This record gives sequence, C-alpha cells and structure tokens, in this order.
Amino acid sequence: MSKSGTIVLDGSSLTRAQLVAVARDGSSVALDPVGLKRVQRAADFLAAKVSCGEPTYGVTTGFGSNADKLLGAHRLRDELPGAALIQAEPAKDGRHSPQGTLLEELQHNLIITHAVCVGKPFGEDVVRAMLLIRINTLMRGHSGIRVGTLEALTAMLNAGVVPVVPEKGSVGASGDLAPLSHLAIVLLGGGEAFYQGERMPGAQALARAGLVPIRLSFKEGLALNNGTAQMLATAALALDTLEQLLDTADLAAAMTLDAFAGRSGAMRAEVHALRPHPGQVETAAHVRELLAGSTLIDIPYHLVPRFKPWSAEAWSEPDDQALSFDIGWDWVPANQRHGREAFYNRFLPFKGGKKHQPQDAYSLRCMPQVHGAVRDAWRQACRVIDIELNSVTDNPLIFPDNDGAQFIEEQVISAGHFHGMPLALAMSYVKAALPVLASISERRLNKLVDPATNDGLPAFLTGNEDGTDSGFMIVQYTAAALVNDLASRAHPASVYSIPTSANAEDHVSMGANEARHVLAMCGQLEQVLALELYTAAQALDYRRDMLNAARRLARRGDWQALAAKIGGAPEAGHPQHAQFEQEVRALMQALAGAPEFRPGAAVARAQEAIRREVAFMPRDRAMDGDIARMVALVGQGLG
Repeated sequence: MSKSGTIVLDGSSLTRAQLVAVARDGSSVALDPVGLKRVQRAADFLAAKVSCGEPTYGVTTGFGSNADKLLGAHRLRDELPGAALIQAEPAKDGRHSPQGTLLEELQHNLIITHAVCVGKPFGEDVVRAMLLIRINTLMRGHSGIRVGTLEALTAMLNAGVVPVVPEKGSVGASGDLAPLSHLAIVLLGGGEAFYQGERMPGAQALARAGLVPIRLSFKEGLALNNGTAQMLATAALALDTLEQLLDTADLAAAMTLDAFAGRSGAMRAEVHALRPHPGQVETAAHVRELLAGSTLIDIPYHLVPRFKPWSAEAWSEPDDQALSFDIGWDWVPANQRHGREAFYNRFLPFKGGKKHQPQDAYSLRCMPQVHGAVRDAWRQACRVIDIELNSVTDNPLIFPDNDGAQFIEEQVISAGHFHGMPLALAMSYVKAALPVLASISERRLNKLVDPATNDGLPAFLTGNEDGTDSGFMIVQYTAAALVNDLASRAHPASVYSIPTSANAEDHVSMGANEARHVLAMCGQLEQVLALELYTAAQALDYRRDMLNAARRLARRGDWQALAAKIGGAPEAGHPQHAQFEQEVRALMQALAGAPEFRPGAAVARAQEAIRREVAFMPRDRAMDGDIARMVALVGQGLG
C-alpha cells in the first residue's frame, strides 16, 4: 500500500486486510507498472498467435461443448434469409453484437449470454471485492487481456461503479462464469450498476462516472468471467467477519463465566499444554486475559447468595432499600455433614447460589476446546484464501516466455485453475463450524435463564414478584431458532456436483454456493452471540449486585441481620444455636473481608459498552429495540 492509502496491485501480494479495505472501507487501487508490462507481453503474444490460424480454446474456438467449433473468416449467418434486417437493429445496452470480427463477437457474446444470475444483488462490499480480485489475478500476465481493458476495469472500481450481481447462478467451475459476466457486462455498457447509492443501467452509471464502454479483444471475455472471484470474495469477507466473531464468542463466554462466578481451572495454560491444538491454546489464553482482575471467578461457594424475590421487609438500610431483590442461604446442620467433613473444613456450611461441585458445565468448561476448534477451521480456510487471492484462475493460461515451445499448446495451456474445489472444501469446513459456535453460545444462554442451572440467579433473570414477567425467557427461543437454522444450512454444497455445458464440464465445485452460505451464516452467528451477551449482561448485573449487597450487609457487623437471610437456622436455646452463630459470624467476616465483587477488566469494559446502549431490565419491557441495538453493537466489534 502506498502512503496515500491506495493499494498497488501486482498480482502477487494482495492480502485479506487489503481486500477488506477496498471492499468495505472504499480504498482505491493502482496497477503496478512492472505487472502491466507482463500483461502487455501476454496480450501481444496472443495477438501474434491468432494470426497463425491454430485452434486456441476460447480465442479461435467456441467455449465449453463448442470447443470443437473453429471460428471462420466471415459470418455464415450473413447469408441467412433476413440477415440484412437483423444487422440493421441498433445495439442497446450491450445486448447485441457490436461491429467487429468474429473473434471480438465471440468474447462479447460470452459476456452478454452468461450474465444470467438470479436473486437479490450481492452487497456492494462483495462486488467491490470481486472486482479487486479479478484485477489482481489478471495482473499476473497469464490471461491475455490488454492493458487498456484492465485499466478500464480498475477505473470502474475506483470510480465507485458497482455492477448489480444477483447472488445465485455460479456452480464454481468454470469459475464463477455467470456472476463475473454481470461484472463485465457493465464494462461493455450493458447490465445494471449502483452508482452513488442509486441503481441504474450500466451505460448510465459509466457515463455519470465519466467512463466509456469498451470493446473486447482476443480472450478478454474469458479472462473477465472465468475465475473464482465470487466465491473468493464472499469467502474472504466471511472470514473477516468470522475473525471478529471468534473474539466476540470468547468475550460472551467470559462474561457468562463471570456471571456464573465460575471456575478458572479449565482455562489454565498448563492444562492446554497437554493438548496443544493451536486454536484451543489461543482461546484459553484469550479468556484468561478477558477475565483478568475478576473477583467473581473462583470465589468460595459459601459467599455466593441465591436470589430471593423482593419483599417490603427485605432490607432495612436506606442504601439497600432501592434493590429489586432479596438474597439468602441455607445453613447445613452438623448432623448433615457426615462424610463431607473435609469439604466443610474448607468451606463454611452455607448453601447459596453455587452448587458444591468443582467443575462447570461443558458449555463453560469445554469452551477452549469448542471455540478453539472453530478457530482452527477458520485458520485453515484463511490459508486457502490467502493462496487463492494471488492465484491465476482463468483458462486457458498464457505462457509467452516459453520461447522453446514447438506448438501453441505449450504456450496456451488449457488447465483447470477455475475449479473452485479448494475453496469449496475450506468453506464446507467453516460451514460446519459455525453452528457449533452458535450452539455452545445458546447452551450458555439457556443455563443463565434456567433456575435449575443458573446457580442462584432469578428464573429468566427477572424478579417477577407478581408473576407477570417473562424476563429473558423468549430470548432463548430466538437463539434456539437461529441455531436450528444454522444447523439446517450446514450441509456441504460441495458434495453435490451437477454437470454443466452438455457434460463438457462434468464435475463442478458448487463453491460459490458454499461461500455465499457461509457469509450469510456469519450474520446469524452474530445474532446468537448478541443474544448471549444481552442475557449475560443482565445476569452479570444480578450476580455482582447480589454479592455486593451481601458484602455491604456483612460489613455492618450485625450478625443477626445476616442470619435473618439464612434458612434452617436453629432457634435461640437450641443446642446447635451457638454453633450456628459462630458460623454466621465466620460468614460475615469472610464477606466483609472480601474485595468488591467485580468482573474481569475487559468484561467490565464490554458490560459498560452494552449498558450505554441497553439498560438493565428490572421489569418486563419491549425487547425488540434492545436486541436490535445489541446486534448492531456486536457488528461494530464489541469483542
């Protein structure tokens, strides 16, 4: 990238970050002068070879199953009845063949007849990424396109002319023929494009941008539409989104773990050194970083009270009377501690919110293994995409420097680089991973709202004193629906090849569908994570406020006020009452001596960001606006 921020394309050094800068941030591009010399050399070589008269696929022959048709010197159809009337029709919007040779007409017709996609248009970021990828691969100088044509394509990208490319129509070999034809047809003055936010005919968009249509020469139509740019663009943008969501998933899990006052042992570095999958190790380290400074994690079981519904008599002190909850514990009498003496020597005999178990549920404890496996799937896909970004993916390939070649087939070689299977299988892997990350997020969300599993938090995270509140109950329903939809879409498209072009193209990748699915599925994963964060923020407020209310109560030094919150207390004069008092005083001392209860510093910052957008919900309210703001917040990069 130059100092001005313009990205210089040379065909060999394009990165995913640069693609995102062009596609989503509007950066412009320039063409490397050395690369343009390679481009010109290949175009000059091809022009010289055309005069030899040897059959060259896609240059002097038809395409696909028409490859056995060698173009003649004149149009046979000119001798057909009515030919003069057909020739008199004016050319409109790139729909009719321009005047020129059969070789030029071949390239022109290739584009206008292949632009047949259907469905809603891709977003402008996808189309800009497609243009960028196509320009970069053509800069390698193995495609035969002229410098002027490549410069026209670049000018269209830099001017902000964004061709309308409907989403569906590519089978992923020979490349993304149909969608790339929608790109190229605008260059010819046909099709449709977006310009300055308005959808209009392609010729009008070019004119408004101060550009003019071009006429294609030898192999240029094939160079423009034969490649993997659609599947690569959608895959690269999906991976960029997923990279952010991986961090967001870790943040959501860390916030949930804080809200549970969970155990940290499963995140320890020495644990993961024994099974060092890279993503697993990275996830555990990231979660440890997010939880750094937390006084909620690993706190003793007996300190954690359970939620009790608010009552008018719940609190006597003015600074606590504004609370919307009560808290409580149960005392474990001495005669119920048999066989558990070692435990009660370490922990005081009070049952509050935390179950007396040394390990959390799988959705918390196995988070590094699950999130990490998804990270590894993402990383493998990135490896494939990084190679593809600087690969030549059209056909045939031009090798003008093979000077010792005896036959044209040694310099114009038909191969299969347009086949999208490397991308398709990489996206299949990611496609299977996305529902996994969403599923474990939904399971954590469910644990937070279920009073049987949320370790003493209120049912559905609301006080519900009068029985009228649903709280966060239905948030989990929505998450469940999204997870099911993701799972239903996770079946790989790449395993279903449907032959095309009269069986000349008898095995295709379906990589375009695969990558398109992944990009859409990332949006649904974003929604699931937003729902978990929305719920975890509510749970974390309750957990922190309940613990700190207990701490304030203990710091007043009135053991009887604390004892009033404890069920199962023996009455005065009972033989065990003195022991009860002694143990309540110990609980009071432990709570009073504890530091203020707070989440990890990074979790706290995220909680503050959420609360700037979405307030705590003490009573039922309309939640649709909350959720929309949470999804937008996650989309902006909360993690």
